[in-house]
Amino acid sequence: MHVLLVASAFNSLTQRVHAELRDHGHSVAVELALPSVDLADAVRRHGPDLVVAPMLTSAVPEEIWSAHTCLIVHPGPVGDRGPSSLDRAVQEGSPRWGVTVLQANAEMDAGDVWATVECPVPDPPESKSAWYRGEVADAALEAVLLAVERFASGTYAPEPQAEGRARPLLRQEGRRIDWQRDGTERVLRVLRAADSRPGVRDELLGGTWFLHGGHPEDRLRGRPGELLATRAGAVCRATADGAVWIPELRAHRAPGRPAAPKLPAALALGDLLPALPEVPASAGSWSDIGYREEGGAGFLSFAFPGGAMSTAHCRRLLDAYRAACTRPTSVLVLGGGRDFFSNGIHLGVIEAAADPAEESWANINAMDDLVEAVLTTTDRLVVAALGGNAAAGGAVLALAADEVWCRSGVVLNPHYRLMGLYGSEFWTYTLPRRVGPVLAERLTSEALPLSAEAARRLGLVDRTIGCPPAAFGGRAAALAARLAGHPATTSRIAVKKARRELDEAQRPLAAHRAAELDRMRQTFFDPGAPYHALRRAFVRKERPDTTPSHLARSVPGRHGSPPAARTAPVTGPGVHDAARDPAAC
Repeated sequence: MHVLLVASAFNSLTQRVHAELRDHGHSVAVELALPSVDLADAVRRHGPDLVVAPMLTSAVPEEIWSAHTCLIVHPGPVGDRGPSSLDRAVQEGSPRWGVTVLQANAEMDAGDVWATVECPVPDPPESKSAWYRGEVADAALEAVLLAVERFASGTYAPEPQAEGRARPLLRQEGRRIDWQRDGTERVLRVLRAADSRPGVRDELLGGTWFLHGGHPEDRLRGRPGELLATRAGAVCRATADGAVWIPELRAHRAPGRPAAPKLPAALALGDLLPALPEVPASAGSWSDIGYREEGGAGFLSFAFPGGAMSTAHCRRLLDAYRAACTRPTSVLVLGGGRDFFSNGIHLGVIEAAADPAEESWANINAMDDLVEAVLTTTDRLVVAALGGNAAAGGAVLALAADEVWCRSGVVLNPHYRLMGLYGSEFWTYTLPRRVGPVLAERLTSEALPLSAEAARRLGLVDRTIGCPPAAFGGRAAALAARLAGHPATTSRIAVKKARRELDEAQRPLAAHRAAELDRMRQTFFDPGAPYHALRRAFVRKERPDTTPSHLARSVPGRHGSPPAARTAPVTGPGVHDAARDPAAC
């Protein structure tokens, strides 16, 4: 079938639906529901067999749902209605949840049900956005595929909903934290229910800020509401019975002004931040980088908000990587967490810098230093374990490893074009090494998301692991321990070392780096380069005027041929949405 996806943004779930419907043989195109676009006219141009809305924050016009079967993915169980379903589930501590695929009609979220799938709520939930990209997305995909199959059969009759419960948007008044009275458990639920959007509005150090993310602190205590310490860019704030770490802040802006970027909390506060101790992580306490060993394998975990890696993130991770390489292990695993692996350079920190060009240059060089360290590790096998999505330089970081393992629900975007960049991180070496130069060119120019299974078939991924998000780390650890103890691992390391020496003789890594960085430098320091407008649009959440042409194009499934091209000639800000995830729910 030809399926048209209608979405408010090409976010993680929309990308995953796009990729997996193609895997199932359907041709797929996307139209973004934008204020400036006549959506009904766009749907007519595509002439789809079926319309699916994976993430839509506005109502489908009657002109569309009266002419086409239009399936809405609602992130809530049957009967749940309203725009803040996931926020409320996290904040109120719901033990179970679900995703419903329903048919659009005149009443929001009240249409006939085509499929519904339950999903667990992690206890405690790490964040709404991590849950959305994990268990919720898994349930959504299962429900979408079932609904599409039922529609294709031509025999299934969707079931009418019984009376539902419509709840309004969860506004800031319902997210308020009373630091004098609220304990750590409630504070964390409120913070995590608002991450990554909209954040929790709060007063801090004489200003108004949106707080993003939260982690418990096990030792520090102080007067409720007081800032106690910093760690890796986060600030620690006392609650009524403990303390929490807040990784990111976003400055409040007056209505009508562009949104401020989310930044590491200490960086956002800048000179407002009082002199606080930088407290290292103790055993069991929160840290964005961690290391452990098990069964002859080392595990270097990292979890940066939104998968963005600033210059400071890259340098700290490189230091941890070098330390891990001094340990007597034969296998070193990078990642293994349940959410984003990496999305490359930190566009928010770059946008907020006094000189964005210089910060871009520093950030890409720090990323290159990290990737080069992985590529030149020849005394052990390196595994990249992706429990969550990866894009741009983050996807290429994974390709520097000897093996790439992905959870089955992962989406990869191994390209840079949508941010107006040529790319670096030695992609001109690692991508062709895996898939050949022709396919490498196609992947980087088409700039479309890949499912983990599609990436495995192409050779970008060595192993997919079908498991819930919470189980991925344990499954990867067991596989790594088995690899470390395998008799062939020693000989594999020797072969790896010889291959690296041969490749270096043919074309040194320094030559790849110099050629890539020459292109990147030209872009960074050219004020008229599209990169600057695209970066600004991404960071400040500016919406495109029209759907980018690479999304509007009908893309064939793996088993079928594409229908006649139905494209809209679209360029301009907003094309970055395919590579980065606003985690809009």
